[in-house]
Amino acid sequence: MYNQKSTQAEEFISDSEILSTLEYAQQNKSNIELIDKILEKARQMKGLSHREALVLLDCNIAEKNEEIYNLANDIKQKYYGNRIVTFAPLYLSNYCVNGCVYCPYHYKNKHMKRIKMSREDIIREVTALQDIGHKRLAIEAGEDPVNNPIEYILDSIRTIYEIKHKNGSIRRVNVNIAATTVENYKKLHDAGIGTYILFQETYNKKSYEKLHPTGPKHNYNYHTEAMDRAMQGGIDDVGLGVLFGLENYRYEFTGLLMHAEHLEAVFGVGPHTISVPRIRPADDIDPNSFVNAINDDIFTKIIACIRIAVPYTGMIVSTRESKECREKALKLGVSQISGGSKTSVGGYYSPTAEDEKSAQFDVTDKRSLDEVINWLMELGYVPSFCTACYREGRVGADFMKICKNQQIHNFCHPNALLTLKEYLEDYASAETRKTGEKLIKNELSLIENESIKQKTIDYLSKISGGERDFRL
Repeated sequence: MYNQKSTQAEEFISDSEILSTLEYAQQNKSNIELIDKILEKARQMKGLSHREALVLLDCNIAEKNEEIYNLANDIKQKYYGNRIVTFAPLYLSNYCVNGCVYCPYHYKNKHMKRIKMSREDIIREVTALQDIGHKRLAIEAGEDPVNNPIEYILDSIRTIYEIKHKNGSIRRVNVNIAATTVENYKKLHDAGIGTYILFQETYNKKSYEKLHPTGPKHNYNYHTEAMDRAMQGGIDDVGLGVLFGLENYRYEFTGLLMHAEHLEAVFGVGPHTISVPRIRPADDIDPNSFVNAINDDIFTKIIACIRIAVPYTGMIVSTRESKECREKALKLGVSQISGGSKTSVGGYYSPTAEDEKSAQFDVTDKRSLDEVINWLMELGYVPSFCTACYREGRVGADFMKICKNQQIHNFCHPNALLTLKEYLEDYASAETRKTGEKLIKNELSLIENESIKQKTIDYLSKISGGERDFRL
């Protein structure tokens, strides 16, 4: 039985409700009257139900699809403007006891070099990331209670926050580790994490259990209910995601939105972020062996429909995707991207061919962070290293209230300019700095509130003079 407010995974992600939704959407994919009604509701920018959103995803009418893409872009601009938050993943350890068939970290992979970073290794890696210019990290680790216990993760977080190098510091650590207990989520909260991220991989329980044949991750209910435990543990911001290519994309899209609806119904706060990774080649993993792969057209339409259905959420596309695909995704709703990423353990400080053998997946967009920043600005976006909302306590329900009222521009736009200015002063190439200074000058003129504009100008001047870390 489908129950949005249930605490049981198989009730708030109901297989029968998903199958019914899939049938309904197929029956109505050419129903212009219904599609127009859904689009009219969507233009109110308050979101859509999973059933309404799937009708738009399945829509096969060219002119209506064009309306969908234009609306997704409009909603993105209203909520997030032209700011794009940047981050990098940091892999702490690739030890793992699970048997996930799509991930090279699976325990049967005996030829992969297993690496776990020491405190000294982490200091070297984070210093290298600071020298690139990053301020926000997403830490990753395989599930292994012996090699990667919660104490190791907590010690690593503390180490990362302690590292100060020149003008560099990591101001926000997001965490992507295996599902755990309420008590451990409390510990992560107390350690000062930003967002807790956990990909569902697939919402189809039968497929999930086949794809995770062994290990603690095999438990579908425990994994699917993790976000409830995280929020019960005091974590304000959580990030959802599926790995497209493992199961039918329409099923995954529906389950993902149902999960967002569940969090909103139970906690009053939906997901802070939604990620949309696709399966990629890796060590002993061949994506061609999975029959549910999706092409770029379907992928970008998924992004557009998520943006329309969940307008408040941050959307993330990583370096799994190509430059060309990420450029399309930015126009349709993506608000966060990684740059200069390494998916190997120890890949930033002194990358070698041996290090790459520990990579979780192949990176498609291999450009440096500076190249990504310059590219974003050339496209008219403002790259943002901002962590102000998290550090000012504008998180969870407080952030969502501001975001849903379309008021984050008052904070995020000037804060983005301030953090971009820091990047330009400390890390940018001459070409990137020239592009950035011109962009900042143009963007200042868009700040309507005169007092905020003047404060931003004052802070920019102080940054030029060597001071750092201003925020509104």
